[in-house]
Amino acid sequence: MDPLKWGVAIILLLAAVVGNYMLSDLSVAIRVAGVIVAIAVALVVAAQTTKGQTAVAFARESRTEVKKVVWPTRQEAIQTTLIVFAVTAITALLLWGLDAVLIRVVAFITGVSA
Repeated sequence: MDPLKWGVAIILLLAAVVGNYMLSDLSVAIRVAGVIVAIAVALVVAAQTTKGQTAVAFARESRTEVKKVVWPTRQEAIQTTLIVFAVTAITALLLWGLDAVLIRVVAFITGVSA
């Protein structure tokens, strides 16, 4: 039954795309609602397949794992961001200086000024 369910899901998705294109004379709100409904139904049909059930189970497990994560406090996030900005600025200055030195070295060796 899985191939049949996948076929129905694909047909629903294609119907959403083709219907949106062919019914261009309708208002955008109606077309968007139709596309959303068709995609939702296609997802429900796809979730009934073996792979779909595996994907749903994975999503549930992922959600459980996200709840276990210890997120940084606002202060920790700000401090980490400032450290990243500082290191990026220092690296940029070092690369700029190295570039300037290498340009002068190459100009000296080749005799061509930059």
